[in-house]
Amino acid sequence: MTLRVLAAMSGGVDSAVAAARVAEAGHDVTGVHLALSKNPRSYRTGARGCCTVEDSHDARRAADVIGIPFYVWDMSEEFDREVVQDFVAEYEAGHTPNPCLRCNEKIKFEAVLDRAVALGFDAVATGHHVRKVDGRLVRSVDGRKDQSYVLGVLTAEQLAHAVFPLGDCTKDEVREEAERRGLSVADKPDSHDICFIADGDTAGFLQGRIGARPGSIRDEDGNEVGRHEGAHTFTVGQRKGLGLGGSPHPRYVLSIEPVDNTVTVGPRASLRVDRITGVRPVWSGAAPPVEPIRCHVQLRAHGEVYPATVVQRDAEGGPELHVELAEPASGVAPGQAVVVYDGDTVLGSATISERARVEGPVVAG
Repeated sequence: MTLRVLAAMSGGVDSAVAAARVAEAGHDVTGVHLALSKNPRSYRTGARGCCTVEDSHDARRAADVIGIPFYVWDMSEEFDREVVQDFVAEYEAGHTPNPCLRCNEKIKFEAVLDRAVALGFDAVATGHHVRKVDGRLVRSVDGRKDQSYVLGVLTAEQLAHAVFPLGDCTKDEVREEAERRGLSVADKPDSHDICFIADGDTAGFLQGRIGARPGSIRDEDGNEVGRHEGAHTFTVGQRKGLGLGGSPHPRYVLSIEPVDNTVTVGPRASLRVDRITGVRPVWSGAAPPVEPIRCHVQLRAHGEVYPATVVQRDAEGGPELHVELAEPASGVAPGQAVVVYDGDTVLGSATISERARVEGPVVAG
């Protein structure tokens, strides 16, 4: 059956090959590039870029080679509201957000998909390294490039309209195919870091948006050991840049309390947690587990995978995901996602809100 497919083309090699594969399969494909900034020159460019004017040109050239129509959609207002402003608000709340995950959720697979379906398209194709098997999200065969974690927030309905042509091959194979197809992006480096922070200085970006908010740095006993210019410039697990001297042992950020603007620091051992609570759970590959199930969870993009027991429980603010890790994890940050797996298959996800230290108190987000 021939489908009408909208191919999201970022200007990189993955999305170009994905679009080419869908077109070669005989589907009616239209390429679209998302303009995410009113001032694209303020975004990263070159090897560290994403969604810039340069990327738009690369996407258009790829569409010409493939022989498909190509358009640019202005999604800058949605991107600023749903991704950039959310990023700032999450840091203000003492969380550590993942803007790429948020972009996939709110832009590429909500705003774009809604518009595509309204225009009569059957599906949206992307260059993500992930598979879809029997309607469920499954890790890519290339474990180094697997992106199932950042797509774990998608709903079953969104997955039903998604096409991932690259999940059965490695990144090296994608580049070789791009070269065979005559795509000029074959050797283009991957994008890195946060696209809307041009110089890579996240603390400086947040300081410009939020401003200086001096506060206290305290140890686990509540003693002040230093001062800071804004709790929003710290992340859980951070060691460098604390400006603390006089201690023979390294200290790490253990928690961030936005209400009293306090950053708590301590030894690495105090970062270890074995209980996690997640809010806003989404179950795309299974029904919500009302009884505890054994599974694996991933707590950061490209992070380790931990055996765990999870269960969903009702709470005053809505359903919550409760996770018990079989072994402690370090550096678990509120605002990140906990993605639940059965082997390589994504069952669901939630946003981390609280953690409990091993033999210690609950640390809220």
